Amino acid sequence: MTSLRYKRVLLKVSGEALMGGSSYGLDGTTVNAIAEDIAAVTRLGIQVSLVIGGGNIFRGVSGAAAGMDRAQADGMGMLATVINALAMQNALEKAGVPVRVQSAIPMASLCEPFIRRRAERHMEKGRVVIFAAGTGNPFFTTDTAAALRAAEMGCDALLKGTQVDGVYTADPRKDPDAERYEVLTYHDMLARDLAVMDAAAISLARENKLPIIVFDIHEPGAFTAVMKGEGKFTTVHER
Repeated sequence: MTSLRYKRVLLKVSGEALMGGSSYGLDGTTVNAIAEDIAAVTRLGIQVSLVIGGGNIFRGVSGAAAGMDRAQADGMGMLATVINALAMQNALEKAGVPVRVQSAIPMASLCEPFIRRRAERHMEKGRVVIFAAGTGNPFFTTDTAAALRAAEMGCDALLKGTQVDGVYTADPRKDPDAERYEVLTYHDMLARDLAVMDAAAISLARENKLPIIVFDIHEPGAFTAVMKGEGKFTTVHER
């Protein structure tokens, strides 16, 4: 453990990251690959929790933009995150990792309700805990839910697994001249309006002195590398 940077972390994965090459839903190969990387980190002795978005199935903001009531649309989005959480639970268990899903919206026949002390105990026993259904409230993103749960669980860092290997000046998939930041402050993220996490999530992380690490979730072994301070990633923290 002396070579590892953190003991307890929360990994935020977007729903879109689970689509693979598809335009909707879940790609089994992609889900299994992410699960294997998470399993490798747990085998190092690091306590891991997860928040997974639901944008691959339904996004509340998009539903509201199409004329739906925003609170109702966000409710649908929260249910989409439960689907993704159960899919990831299945993939992790196939990889030999014990998992518990806790939902902010009670649904006892599928998963546990969110209880902070119980979640902590699960992690202490080496189980991965997946926090589903966001915060359980409309108008809050899963980024904010991730920052909230990471703070509640006393995590050492909040990791954001994205489609690229850090935070860039522009989308590197569209702009070949985009430059990657090695380190940013919370203020930099907010002032430059870098669209990696929403402002509420960044502010919550700043208030709790919770470093944010952004890396490429699709790079095999990247999660483990980040835990050792290796590979490419961007770190966001106080100056």
